[in-house]
Amino acid sequence: MPIPAAVIERRGRDFEFEAVNRPFRLAGLGTIASESPVVRLLGPHLRRFFESDQTHQEINWQFGDEVDCRYFRVMFARRANVRGLDRALVSLIDQTAELRTEQSLRREMMTDSLTGLPNRAGFSDEVEAALSPGTAADYAVLVVNLDRFSRVNACMGGLAGDELLISVARRLKGALRGRDILARLNGDEFGVLLVLDDGPNDALHVAKRIQAALANPFRLSDFEIRVDCAIGIALGSDNDGDSEDLVRNAQFAVKRSKQSSRTETYHTHAFDIAREQFGMETELRRAIEEGALSLYFQPICDLATGRITSFEALARWTNEDGVSLSPNDFIPVAEESGLIVPLGRWAMDEAARTLAAWDAQAGGDCGVKVAVNLSAIQLQRDQIPTMVRAALDRHGIGGNRLTLELTESAIVTDPDRITQTMKALKDLGTTLAMDDFGTGYSNLAYLQKLPIDLLKIDRSFVSGMLADRDKVAIVRAILSLAQALGMQTTAEGIETNELAQTLAALGCTYGQGFLYARPLAQSEAYSLIGQRNG
Repeated sequence: MPIPAAVIERRGRDFEFEAVNRPFRLAGLGTIASESPVVRLLGPHLRRFFESDQTHQEINWQFGDEVDCRYFRVMFARRANVRGLDRALVSLIDQTAELRTEQSLRREMMTDSLTGLPNRAGFSDEVEAALSPGTAADYAVLVVNLDRFSRVNACMGGLAGDELLISVARRLKGALRGRDILARLNGDEFGVLLVLDDGPNDALHVAKRIQAALANPFRLSDFEIRVDCAIGIALGSDNDGDSEDLVRNAQFAVKRSKQSSRTETYHTHAFDIAREQFGMETELRRAIEEGALSLYFQPICDLATGRITSFEALARWTNEDGVSLSPNDFIPVAEESGLIVPLGRWAMDEAARTLAAWDAQAGGDCGVKVAVNLSAIQLQRDQIPTMVRAALDRHGIGGNRLTLELTESAIVTDPDRITQTMKALKDLGTTLAMDDFGTGYSNLAYLQKLPIDLLKIDRSFVSGMLADRDKVAIVRAILSLAQALGMQTTAEGIETNELAQTLAALGCTYGQGFLYARPLAQSEAYSLIGQRNG
């Protein structure tokens, strides 16, 4: 393409065209210097060039209104080593097509093709452009995550899912103010950049409007579908001005919102806890690989005779800094990270190994069982019967020596699969116990069908029972239910003889708690067998 060019001469404060080529004229850049936009708009640049020692200079120039704006790369050039020569060649390379293509591609890259809203990258740019030193406190980011969207996709197909997203985007747009920016961050997640006129309360008011906008069902084909959402808020005042951090903070808050079922605002303290848990996950993985955990054993006694019938195996961990961590701290981390599977396998193997060691010391069956807890996550992700059989075979222990404790929540997650797993465990000869009975979702139909041998009454009902008639009534009802179903019972949290005697009188089979012993190391637990059962 021919390049527009002109030879320009400086005469005092004015400029004259010595010559212009045809492309220069056709480009609408003029033939008379005083009327040319090149001279009129680039005059200051030309003067500085003539007054300098440079022989060549390049600048970018934007010419025209926004609708028909044109973009040029402008080059000034003159002969070298000739001072005082006030004549220069001005050449213009038209970059309009390239820049418009680039802008178009950038818009496509920054826009969600389905809804026409900014996408994740485009939203980050909008947030970054809004935030500046001293203005961050005027903004907040909301993240809105749709519930059950995956079910719509799975049941009704992708087209219905797309239609739902478009409808949701329209309602969200209608719930926002004109200066708020809505974006689609990913599949079922939207982001909102808010201007705060009245501080953090503005963000909470917008969150309420969003929830109200989604309250009415959406019509899809012949179905009416109600869409709930989780909303997380991150305030610019709690951020150092980094746009990516602000969006991530809002996404962190929306995860908490899913758990709490209410709008959550990001707080640094909560993030510090999450970061601490990530560190704990790393240490726990290393501890499992290196065998740095240990099992402790708490006795379970026959309430009628006081003899020890079994021990509950409880994991204990002292980390690399010498700090003893409670299972209440590291078991949830293990479940969330998937480490519960290798942790559970280790506990099962260690329990079988301990029983074999006690039998060897006793010269035969030592007379007690060991109870091992099975996590709901572990039941979903591992082949439990195969894992239990391998541990029993490895240490030469019969299945009748193990009690496996499951929670109600573990059964409810996938009752059909868990039923098959429990039957396979019963085929190995193990005893099956339902732990923390009464604190979760109790489906009596499942309770009747499942091969459960024992119900463990949660300590929340047992502790303080003697001074609370309601607790006595609950315990009595559980004991009656167990008796009707032919199940034995264990009461947790027994700390006094009076409580143990009362439970025995009510018909409870076994007791567990500090009255008998705190969790003990392997050797101490074996010694206690001799003391109580000798």
